[in-house]
Amino acid sequence: MSDALLSKGDDIIYARASAAGRAGVTVFRLSGTGLEGFIKHLIKKPLKPRHALYCSIYNLEGGIIDQGLAILFSGPHSFTGEDVLELHLHGSRAVEVELYYTLSKMGGRLAEAGEFTLRALKNNKLDLTQSEALLDLIDSETNQQKNLALNQLEGGLAQHVETWRSLLLKTLAPLAADIDFPDEEDIPAAIAAQSIPIIDDLIQQLEAVISSFEQTKIIREGASIVLIGAPNVGKSSLLNRLSGSDVAIVSDLPGTTRDVVEARLNLDGYLVTLADTAGLRDNSDDQIEQEGMRRTSQKAEQSDFRIHVVDIYEEWIKRDHKNVSRETISLPANIDILVLNKIDLLKLDNGQENKWLENHLQKEAFEGKTAICISAKTNSGIEELLNEIKSLLKQSSHSQSLKNTTGILTRQRHVDAIQSAIAALGRARKSVVDFPELAAEDLRLANRALGRVIGVVDVEDILGEIFSNFCIGK
Repeated sequence: MSDALLSKGDDIIYARASAAGRAGVTVFRLSGTGLEGFIKHLIKKPLKPRHALYCSIYNLEGGIIDQGLAILFSGPHSFTGEDVLELHLHGSRAVEVELYYTLSKMGGRLAEAGEFTLRALKNNKLDLTQSEALLDLIDSETNQQKNLALNQLEGGLAQHVETWRSLLLKTLAPLAADIDFPDEEDIPAAIAAQSIPIIDDLIQQLEAVISSFEQTKIIREGASIVLIGAPNVGKSSLLNRLSGSDVAIVSDLPGTTRDVVEARLNLDGYLVTLADTAGLRDNSDDQIEQEGMRRTSQKAEQSDFRIHVVDIYEEWIKRDHKNVSRETISLPANIDILVLNKIDLLKLDNGQENKWLENHLQKEAFEGKTAICISAKTNSGIEELLNEIKSLLKQSSHSQSLKNTTGILTRQRHVDAIQSAIAALGRARKSVVDFPELAAEDLRLANRALGRVIGVVDVEDILGEIFSNFCIGK
């Protein structure tokens, strides 16, 4: 987003507000000052604000572009804070081309990405966190993401930031008295110490909200889960079973999966990216397979959760049909769920299913992880595995407390600003009694850092990054 655009605001912008393509109805939006002239030429009738009028839309030669609804939202009572005109026309490419040509000839210009929301920000209809939340709401794929965005759109974080900034002003007041009247008997220097409890409380609140970021990040960005294990343990079959489609190639040949194969799932409102990876073994001379195993290790380190898959039938065969326990299975570190696959192959000599072994394994703890017995082939145990994954997601997120008392951070820039504020508060805490002038300056820096969260200060340098992700028309 250019610096020139950031200074614009008087010109008329227009764009399609609904999705592109052939449709029954497409919504076009205009915003700016001086819409009266556009309305006079386009509609040839006066519009009553917030009332829909069915009318013809005309080009500059007086020909009809289309017929549809026109609605005027007079500023400042509109989304952008300016006069906004909405045209609900037929979703025709020909209509759009002729309308855009007409608007351009009348002096309007096509809006850039996010420019309508940018104008709402500049006209104090939204703060910066609400603008970000609007983008998150548009991009939301799950119910949890939608709820998180709506909470932010209602001003949840902004309200907390303003409360924190108010507390900072309370700390600055006694410091100002100490600095301005150092020799007054009724205003002793020790009055600055009154700021210490407030600073301590504020640091505690900010540290609490920082600690919640990784949890809310799982909701907003989704959780990444990787399937790891030796070749031919059934990872690809499990990926296909959980995703409900054949996204991974299944073969009895070792090393079939060479690269990371991913599928996206919606589990109770959580967006999950599930990855199948190359099997890990020690005796491969295949350079491509070796590269696949390197990528497996890298993916395991980068993912939020790891599911280790074991071929329990193979382990049972290795022990000559004897019991398998946590002492007999080698497990990697940092796994979150242990899956024992191919239980459908566990048979006694008489051909009956080995229920004792299956039940024993379900209750057995493997280095603190409960083993879940499944059969990716028959679907046995899949529901239990899904429930375990959902439980893991719920424990690792703030899904039950989106309206918590400390506020919610949804972006890394929020975290960076809060951390800067905490650092400044820490410095102020150390110098507040002996060096009130230094403490006051650090408190102002903390206030400035908090202001960056909602866009009160230093907003121009981050607008381009944020609004470039918006679609045209929003």
